[in-house]
Amino acid sequence: MKTQGKMTNYRWVICAMLFFATTVNYLDRQVLSLTWKDFIAPEFHWTNSHYGYITMFFTGFYALCMLFAGRFVDWMDTKKGFLWAIGIWSAGACLHAFCGIGTSGIVAGKWLVGFEGAKEAIAAAGTAGRIINISVLFFILARAVLALGEAGNFPAAIKATAEYFPKKDRGFATSIFNSGAQIGALLAPLSIPIIAKYYGWEMSFLIIGVLGFIWMGFWIFVYKKPEANPRVNKSELAYIHLDEEVKNPDEIEVEKAQTQKLSFADCFKYKQTWSFAFGKFITDGVWWFFLFWVPAYLSSVYNMPSSDPKAQIAIFTLYGISMLSLIGGYLPTYFVEKKKMNPYAGRMRAMLIFAFFPLLVLSAQPLGHISYWIPIIIIGIAGAAHQAWSANIFSTIGDMFPKSAIATITGIGGMAGGVGGMIINLGSGKLFDYSIESNMSFLGFKGIDAGYFIIFCICSVAYLIGWIVMKALVPKYKPIII
Repeated sequence: MKTQGKMTNYRWVICAMLFFATTVNYLDRQVLSLTWKDFIAPEFHWTNSHYGYITMFFTGFYALCMLFAGRFVDWMDTKKGFLWAIGIWSAGACLHAFCGIGTSGIVAGKWLVGFEGAKEAIAAAGTAGRIINISVLFFILARAVLALGEAGNFPAAIKATAEYFPKKDRGFATSIFNSGAQIGALLAPLSIPIIAKYYGWEMSFLIIGVLGFIWMGFWIFVYKKPEANPRVNKSELAYIHLDEEVKNPDEIEVEKAQTQKLSFADCFKYKQTWSFAFGKFITDGVWWFFLFWVPAYLSSVYNMPSSDPKAQIAIFTLYGISMLSLIGGYLPTYFVEKKKMNPYAGRMRAMLIFAFFPLLVLSAQPLGHISYWIPIIIIGIAGAAHQAWSANIFSTIGDMFPKSAIATITGIGGMAGGVGGMIINLGSGKLFDYSIESNMSFLGFKGIDAGYFIIFCICSVAYLIGWIVMKALVPKYKPIII
């Protein structure tokens, strides 16, 4: 280890790696949402409901895998756990490219064909019903592999953050690496539709999927525990373990419990677990909806396909606005350092502020007739509020649970968030098809516009409901003592 001197800042190198991992994560997740409506659906005869089923199964698999991914990361530890996670999800991302060949093999008996040959065989088969069923099944299987790997991202990232940052900085560090979600979403509309248009939708999955394997090569050499890392000097190590100097008896007991294990079943005995899980359940679906349906929203409501430069600029702008979440990530640090609040109280106050911004989504549809830019800007603001909320709700785990249980609790909450996402994705697909077929009316809106307005209303109030329930379950800072 280096000698005492000016503090090194290697913890921010780790934060940067987590940021790039999350960026790749969301790029892989976005490929389908940016290609299905205009490139994949015409080939396989999909409707909104078919896409809804695929996204529902993805979020369902993701939820189930999150339940065990956190435990897996705690068992494998941070470095190996992350390598397994990103390796599996990168393979899953690449598998999507071969769904057309698989469909061609079953419906037309032609397996040894390229991507173009598969398209020709499927088009010649003419059996739309069978093409739909087989293709949807193949995409569900590919999404299942993607979900299995992606489920490990946040448990591993939150665990790494807890290992490299003191509590007061974890919300800010989490907001930085979590902003990779917005960066991935920013880069996706500028790259994926173009790749799909000129090289085929299959290549968009392959090219984006390879990025994860590149990240793995860097992670192998970059990550070591701070105590064993020669690039972390004594000053930085002392700062990382700043919480150990706190003389509050509760804090001391928590630090003593860091190496003790909390069984999986015991995790569910604590209100803190249920508070975190409910907060994820009620709000994660909002982000899933924005992520998976905004490109289809522009295409269905404003006749702007994902390959249209106007749509690409709009989605880029939306996620650019959502980068404001970085400010929100610093807000709890302000409350802790300037207002002398404990970390949990500071986070909850910040999260209450963030919970009011999504209420703006109520006006997205009513004002959308003026210009599509109005809902884009409003959804961008709501996205920023969500990501700021997300960074801080993740950090509440480190505030109250020992490090040995952080990934496990993150996985439990991620499972709950995945269930919420599964419900909203399936419900949205069904609702949108029904609204089109029945020309449904709702508060002055008709057809698909009415369907989107209903979902926007649900999204707008989710955060306030989540905050109220979380505050009721854990009104004050109460660390878990094993």
